[in-house]
Amino acid sequence: MRAKRGRPVHHWRRDVVELAALFTAVTVADGVANLVGHGPGGPALLSVSAAVLVATAGFHTWWARRHGHAPPTGDTDTDTDTDARPRSEESQAGPSEFPSEVAEESTLWRMRTTVKDAPGSLAALCVALAGHRVDILSLQTHPLGEDTVDEFLLRAPGSLAAAEITRALALAGGSGTWIERADAHDLVDAPTRVLGLATRTALDAAELPLALRQLLGRCTIRSLPATAGGSGRGPEGVPVEGVLEDTVLRLRAVAGGVITVERPYLPFTPTEFARARALVELDARLGPRVPRGQDVLTLPEGDDITVRRADTGDLEAAKAMHERCSARTLGIRYHGPVADADRYLGHLLSPRFGRTLAVQTPSGRVVGLGHLLWDGDETEVALLIEDQWQRRGVGTELLGRLVAMAVDAGCDSVYAVTQSSNTGMVAAMRGLGLPLDYQIEEGTLVITARLEKSATREPSQRYVERVTRD
Repeated sequence: MRAKRGRPVHHWRRDVVELAALFTAVTVADGVANLVGHGPGGPALLSVSAAVLVATAGFHTWWARRHGHAPPTGDTDTDTDTDARPRSEESQAGPSEFPSEVAEESTLWRMRTTVKDAPGSLAALCVALAGHRVDILSLQTHPLGEDTVDEFLLRAPGSLAAAEITRALALAGGSGTWIERADAHDLVDAPTRVLGLATRTALDAAELPLALRQLLGRCTIRSLPATAGGSGRGPEGVPVEGVLEDTVLRLRAVAGGVITVERPYLPFTPTEFARARALVELDARLGPRVPRGQDVLTLPEGDDITVRRADTGDLEAAKAMHERCSARTLGIRYHGPVADADRYLGHLLSPRFGRTLAVQTPSGRVVGLGHLLWDGDETEVALLIEDQWQRRGVGTELLGRLVAMAVDAGCDSVYAVTQSSNTGMVAAMRGLGLPLDYQIEEGTLVITARLEKSATREPSQRYVERVTRD
């Protein structure tokens, strides 16, 4: 039987043959019946016929077993979806015949390399990476005139070393290659990440240094105040449009100050400079801003306090708290002449340099300040609690909230500078439950806490809390 387009095709000659065979069988059966019924040796003839039939069946079985796997001959143009090899052979095939992909650990890499701005240069890099089974997850290009900086996010086999990747790119025409480990946060595409950073900056002025650090990678960011009697070009002669100097960016900030960004291991590109300048311009246009919200807590002794964000608008209230603090309390906090304590407040309360939390009583009097300060690529925590409110858990509450902010900002550690006699601060740092390092520097005690993701917690788990939002 033939098969044409998946449907059987019958032929009239086969039908004629089958019909003739049927008539022949009927004729033979009738003749045998007459011979057996009317002949003298009918029973003997019947027995011989049975023996011949058994012998024929046995011969057919033997022949079928011997030649049953012979390939088909003749007209066999039947369409089939099965493989030509018998299924018995497929089931016995070993791993060498059917290799399977074995799951392998992969590593994420961020990489930059410089190539000539010519057709085919990027294709050569892609071929080199594909040869090492490296998957390109994202790509950004930074034009530099005759050259182009290509920035990749890669997923590579875990057994592939960074040196092998850079060697392959060098052979493909890449130069000045830089590579470092990446994580899941880098999987967000560049436009989405920039929009998210702009949103964070718009909501909180203290987010600008953090946003710049996430935008530009590992770098050191410093804010310099405006100088009196300047030339109108800002400190150190920085023009309004900013300055790009290889591994240093200088950008004009609010009120004529300057933000300096340094990244010694990798030069900045004009594209990165434009992105950073746009973020700083957004911050300048929006002006001073701090999220408005406050948490009302009830201390174990029954007193109510309010914890909220503070800024330069709290300068007078902070100075009044200084006047109520003892000389010893101010000396431990500022590590210098007590008379100069007020001079630090403008810097500490500015969102340009970090975040500040204030503790106030129901009457509105500020009785405590907690600072999270961006110190280059490090983060400092500092506390000042009015004397009569010490040893009541206020400092511990502030410190816990500041550390949670640092974790949220992506900081790896925070440090506090104090004196060994300041047992309250030492106890508060120990109460964080984090790994601590202790160092003595120039007669002062520096306590560094290595942050973990588990350090984030809901505010005030120890006290009854009533939260209010503006």
